[in-house]
Amino acid sequence: MAGPITHVDGGTITNAQGFKAGGTYVGIKTYSEDKMDMGLLLSDTPCAVAGVFTKSSLVSPSVTVNRETLAASGSVRGLVVNSGIANAGVGEQGYIDAKEMAAVAAAGLGVKPDEVLVFSTGVIGVELPMTLIKKGVDEIKLVDDGGNALARSMMTTDTRTKEAAVSVNVGSSDINICGVAKGSGMIHPNMATMLCFVATDAAVEQDYLRSILPDIADSTLNMLDIDGDTSTNDSLVVLANGAAGNTPLNARSADAGTFRDGLYEVLVQLTRQLAQDGEGATTLIVAEVQGAKNIADARLVAKTVTSSLLVKSAVYGADPNWGRLIMALGRSGAEMVESKIDLYINGVCIMESGRPVPFARDSVVALMRGDEVTFGVNLNLSDGQATAWGCDLTEEYVVINSAYTT
Repeated sequence: MAGPITHVDGGTITNAQGFKAGGTYVGIKTYSEDKMDMGLLLSDTPCAVAGVFTKSSLVSPSVTVNRETLAASGSVRGLVVNSGIANAGVGEQGYIDAKEMAAVAAAGLGVKPDEVLVFSTGVIGVELPMTLIKKGVDEIKLVDDGGNALARSMMTTDTRTKEAAVSVNVGSSDINICGVAKGSGMIHPNMATMLCFVATDAAVEQDYLRSILPDIADSTLNMLDIDGDTSTNDSLVVLANGAAGNTPLNARSADAGTFRDGLYEVLVQLTRQLAQDGEGATTLIVAEVQGAKNIADARLVAKTVTSSLLVKSAVYGADPNWGRLIMALGRSGAEMVESKIDLYINGVCIMESGRPVPFARDSVVALMRGDEVTFGVNLNLSDGQATAWGCDLTEEYVVINSAYTT
C-alpha cells in the first residue's frame, strides 16, 4: 500500500533536493513591474528524464529538439524556458534558434547542449530574439529557492503562478516531488498541458519513469479543458536526480506505487490551478464520473462535460440547467443507458435512474455561485471512473483573446 502524501505549503519545484532555478526579464514581453520572461532550472547531478509532448501536427521546433534530446540522451541536467514568443510557425529558423538556445543555456550552466531541454511559449509566428536570449542566460542567478522565479518566467496570460510540492517516504528515504506549470488559454491538451516541469530528488530508473508518465498525464493534465484549443508547444517533463539517496525505483519496487501516487498528486494540484486560472474564469468546474463501462468511456464523459461551451456558460450564470449535462453525456460517444444515469450538482441529486429528482433550485443556484462547481455522474454500468477539470466561460475570455497581439 502506498504511504501517506504530505503537501508542502508554498512548495515549488526547487523543494526537490539538488535543484536550483532562477528567472529574469530580458524584454521579450512588454515591460511591467516584477514581470519575467526567461528562466533556468539546473540539477547538481544528471537526471533520469521522461516527457510527453503535443500531438498537434504543427509543433514548435523547441518540441522537436526536445524529442530528439530525449530519444538520444540517457540523462539531462536542466532546462531553459522563455515566454512571450512560442518559436512556432517560423520555418527552419525556429529549429536553428531552438538548438542555439539549448547550446547557449548549456554554456551558461556549464553542461553539454544535449543535457538541456528548451521550451518556449507565447505568440506564434515570431522568431526568437536570440540576442535577448543570450542576455537572459548571462543575467539569471540560480538559487536553491528559485522555483517561484522559474514559474513567473513562464507566464503569458496567467494571472498567477502554478506551483506544487509533496513529500512521500520510500524505504528509509523521504523524497520530494515538485512542479511548476503555466497556462491560462489555448488549453485542451492532447498530451499534457502548455508547459509543465516536475523535479524529484527520488532515484528512479528512466525506463520506469517513461513507462508511467503517459498514463499519469492522461489522468490529470489531459483531463483539463479551458477553451477547446491545443497548443503547438504543449510539454510535460519530469526530471529525477536521485539526491534523496533511495534505492532506484522500478516497476518491481515495493515503493513504486508510492512514488506514482506522489507524482499523480502533484499533477492533479497543478491541473486544478491551471483550470482555476483559465482566461477570464471565475469558477472551477470538476466532473467526477463513476460507473462507466471502462476508464476510456469515463474520461470521454468527464472531459466532454468540462469542455462543453454550454455547460461552461451555465456555470458562469449559476444556472442549474441540467439539460446541458444530458446533452454533453449524449454526445460524448461513451456507452450509456438513460434509465441508469444519476446526476449531481455539488452533491445535490438532480437525476436518479434517468428520472428528474425535485430539488431546491435556489439552494443549488447558491451552491453554484461558489468558487467550485462539481458535477457528479454515475452511469451505473461498470467500474470505469475518471475526473476532469475546467472553468466557466465569461465575457472576459473574449476580451483577452480579441486583443492578444494588439
